[in-house]
Amino acid sequence: MEIFWHGHSCFTLKSKEATIVTDPYGGIGLKLPNLTADVVTVSHEHEDHANIGAVGGNPKIFDWPGEYEVAGIPISGVEAFHYAESEGPEAEKRGKIIIFTMEMEDIKVCHLGDLGHKLTSELIEAIGTVDVLLIPVGGTYSLDHKKAHQVIEQIDPRIVIPMHYKIDGLNMDIAPVELFLKEVGKSNLVPMEKLRLKKSDLPQENTDFVVLIPVLG
Repeated sequence: MEIFWHGHSCFTLKSKEATIVTDPYGGIGLKLPNLTADVVTVSHEHEDHANIGAVGGNPKIFDWPGEYEVAGIPISGVEAFHYAESEGPEAEKRGKIIIFTMEMEDIKVCHLGDLGHKLTSELIEAIGTVDVLLIPVGGTYSLDHKKAHQVIEQIDPRIVIPMHYKIDGLNMDIAPVELFLKEVGKSNLVPMEKLRLKKSDLPQENTDFVVLIPVLG
């Protein structure tokens, strides 16, 4: 399979079976490339995650928790919260998000959306074993670099790809990826244009970190 990042929380996941686009955005200063997909997953209805009109190909839209299957790809969505526990009841106004997992070419990918809190034991069980974790790290609206590190330790994935952080052109006040990379001791990573992956490529004894160069329009 191949994984491309388009900035913010938007990825293209391509496998032999199908193409999935996650959280297409609008109104954040970045421009998406021309995208087509069989499936679009939407973690929540904010404009920066739910611009489904930007994706062609008449995709199936999954924006609700549940168990799905498209072209033999199992897709699961479970509810979590958009806010950090320490922010208190008022932060509940930000609402809920959906964590999606999908298994493509025997590789299980988990997209955490705008998760803002450490995982409960129930969520850890629902998510299960993860090969590739797509995790927000920019803070303000979701996990910051320290809390993202804690969630990674909870899930123990084989590969981590950070998302939802400040890049050139983004008009949101969130932190750059460097804070996260320093937190996890990976400050010298060289960004990649895409991640091409087979099941046999997954590390077995450790967790690898990958930073992707955004593919924009």
